[in-house]
Order: sequence, then C-alpha cells, then structure tokens
Amino acid sequence: MKRSLMLYLIILIVLMNIYTYMFLSKEVAFEQDRYTKVTTKLKDSLKSVTNKLADANYFSLEKNENAQNYFDSGSAEKTIQYEKLIPVVTEKLLDYNSNPKGNPYTGQDQIGANKFIINKVRILNHRWVIADFSDGEIWGEVLLKYFVNADESIAFEVNQSLLYQK
Repeated sequence: MKRSLMLYLIILIVLMNIYTYMFLSKEVAFEQDRYTKVTTKLKDSLKSVTNKLADANYFSLEKNENAQNYFDSGSAEKTIQYEKLIPVVTEKLLDYNSNPKGNPYTGQDQIGANKFIINKVRILNHRWVIADFSDGEIWGEVLLKYFVNADESIAFEVNQSLLYQK
C-alpha cells in the first residue's frame, strides 16, 4: 500500500512537472511573440507620427532651406540666424497684444467688449507669418508679411485676415 502510494505520488509529481514545463515554455513563446508584435506596431506608429510631423512642418522656417538662405548675406556680421529670429518675431508680434484696442496686426477692429489678441504664431518662411487670434468669442486667422529692417527691427504688414462664424 505504501509503495503504491509512493508510486502514485511520483507519477503525480512527474506529470505536474511536465505540465508546468510545457505551460511555462508556451508562455515564454507567447510573451516573445506578443513583444515582437507590439514592438513592430509601435515602430510603425512612430514612423507614421514622424512622417505626419514632417508634413506638418513642411511650411516652416525651421525646415525651409531656401528661406533660411535668404538671411545668409555672406558676411558674418550681417547674417541673421533664423533660430534666433523665430522667437524674436513671435515675441514682437505678441507684444502688440498689450495695445488697449487689441493687436493691430489681426486685421480686425474690435467688435464686442473684448479686444482681438493673437494667440498662436507660425513663421512660414522668410516673409510670411500665419497667426491665430480671438477675442474670447470670435476666432480668426491672419496672414502677415514681416520684414527685418537694416537696424534689425521687425516690421509687419497685414496681408489677409478672416473671421470664423460663431
């Protein structure tokens, strides 16, 4: 009786070991396969997002080599670095938001109680800026020309402005 009990226990332990080994080996293979699939999917997603970002930045001074070359005069003293120009132009345009009648470069006169101010600016190339503006209720966009004067001051000119309907 004792021997048969021991035999049954040994057989049970061997079967449990075989089952555990098979389960764990399949689990490892499953996890490796899942890891491979997830990694592939993430790489594809990253590539897709990178391509979309490159497309979105196509019209920007940071990516437009021809526009960047416009500021390169050949003389080291007169060359304007576009990396430093972008924040200067943006800041200069946003400084006009403090005007009591609103930013004059929105191309719109004050309609209601609130003034129009520029919220977001994108420098497209060596000549154009697009900006988003609002008064809190009405939204619009404006296309501006900008000029870097000889004294390195920035001048703006409204090219086109539009308001969206409420």
